[in-house]
Amino acid sequence: MLPWFQNDAFPLYLAPMAGVTDLIFRRICKELGADVMVTEFVSAEGIIRQDDRTRRYTDFDDAQRPVGVQLFGGDGLRMGEAASKVIDWKQPDFIDINFGCPVKKVVSKNGGSSLLKNCALLQEVALGIAQATARDNVPTTAKIRIGWDTTTINAPQVCKILEDQGIQAIAVHGRTRSQGYSGEADWDVIAQCAEAVKIPIIGNGDITTGQDVLKRKNETNVSGIMIGRAAMQNPWIFQQAKHFLETGHHPPTITPENRFALISRHLKMATEWGRYGDERHTCMAMRSRLMAYSRGLIGGKHLRQKFTHLSSITELEDIAAEYLASEFATT
Repeated sequence: MLPWFQNDAFPLYLAPMAGVTDLIFRRICKELGADVMVTEFVSAEGIIRQDDRTRRYTDFDDAQRPVGVQLFGGDGLRMGEAASKVIDWKQPDFIDINFGCPVKKVVSKNGGSSLLKNCALLQEVALGIAQATARDNVPTTAKIRIGWDTTTINAPQVCKILEDQGIQAIAVHGRTRSQGYSGEADWDVIAQCAEAVKIPIIGNGDITTGQDVLKRKNETNVSGIMIGRAAMQNPWIFQQAKHFLETGHHPPTITPENRFALISRHLKMATEWGRYGDERHTCMAMRSRLMAYSRGLIGGKHLRQKFTHLSSITELEDIAAEYLASEFATT
């Protein structure tokens, strides 16, 4: 069993999200209680070509461990080769396979959730990576959706196939590919997956509070929870969930001062990191991220209008000072 599931542990994962869960955001979520990290998905072909931009997506801090690098692609041997290269470069705690991405440009290349329609290819990809990582004594995990659409929900069968190929844990997003991120996650199917296999199943979908975590822990046989979009606006959700699991009570609401302190820190850390360029370009790249943070604040719509044009850290500090002096901050 993977060590983070031992001794009745119930880990909280930060879901991999392209354009969101970069090195800096993972660092923040780890500090705020996330147990297991997974990088943004990375093209196996890009890794094989040793594309510098692709390779940067595999970066992580040792403090983020246990952390896995997530790969996508449609060729088992090539993906196994890519996994071996990542292990040589980074020594991650595990390699994760993306069988869940619904994005058209990934699906059109036989990657992500497209493999849910082709179980023979899915099996080949899983086996290719699992065999390659086993040579380096690194486990392989996977992330899937419950099916391609409502007429082809096959997640329990897919989980059994993956288990048989040596996959050691599976995160199951309770939506089909055709749903995208609309509608509700089907936790009945997630529960069926947890009953179908002996390896850990990590449930994913519509987790926004500690109460949600406790409900799914109690009502299904999942071994952990993966949190995605809720963490974008509320990265405190991991420590809040743990507090609720331990006490049965919700912790105090995050104050506007604390929220703005994190927003400012995130932007400064991203600027220092330099992945998105200089300060101005980093601010531009971070606008959508700051807008997500503002959704936890009264008057957030007004803030989002300001964040749309943000181009410097000084501007952010001015926006924060104006907001904290306004009636919104004391409502």
